[in-house]
Amino acid sequence: MDSNNITSENTIGEQTKIPKHIAIIMDGNGRWAQLQGKGRVAGHKAGVESVRTVVSSARKFNVQALTLFAFSSENWQRPEQEVSVLMDLFMLVLTKEVKRLHKHNIRFRVIGDLSRFSDRLQKNIIKSEQLTENNTGMILSIAANYGGRWDIANAARALATKAKQGTIDVNDIDEHALHQQTCLADTAPLDLLIRTGGDFRISNFLLWQAAYAELYFTDVLWPDFNESEFERAVCCFDSRERRFGKTGDQVR
Repeated sequence: MDSNNITSENTIGEQTKIPKHIAIIMDGNGRWAQLQGKGRVAGHKAGVESVRTVVSSARKFNVQALTLFAFSSENWQRPEQEVSVLMDLFMLVLTKEVKRLHKHNIRFRVIGDLSRFSDRLQKNIIKSEQLTENNTGMILSIAANYGGRWDIANAARALATKAKQGTIDVNDIDEHALHQQTCLADTAPLDLLIRTGGDFRISNFLLWQAAYAELYFTDVLWPDFNESEFERAVCCFDSRERRFGKTGDQVR
């Protein structure tokens, strides 16, 4: 059962508050495939169409940034065949879908520790990022071999290096300084974090960035997450009162 039922119609109107930055944990591909009597691989392939739909929907509603959790640092533990298919799908996106993104003025990038990927995949990532780096439309970030703890630790390491080199004073290290070293430092603050598939956790995704994000969990499996479901999530966000530590009266 969807945990975010709202009484208003799930239709985005002129007065709807649109999140500037939306992130999605795309969960449920394997279970979707099992319900179809197919192998888990079929679910990942079906999930690609949902990615296309969500990117199109986000662009349609003028979302500034969309971040998708494609492959976590823990996903390497999955069956070898499944990991291989995920890498193949990644290559497919880089070779075909990025051209479409470029056509629509979308800036594409990959965040995470890319060192574990094959040389061929790393080269394709660089090539795709370079193709779209001057685009001025929505920023589409794909989190691959990414972990929130890794992101924070990596930022801390960068600050420690700067302090050791004398380019920053230890006393100047604060939340802003650390944020500037994270993967999404140049992206609008995260407003809405969506997780499909029915689980109620954020699974080491954007831990730093999600501090004040609104969380939306749905039972809908990722391959079934269409534009209507995307609108439902945005309308739920619109119904939330975001206080950022203040009282409701202060916000109103």
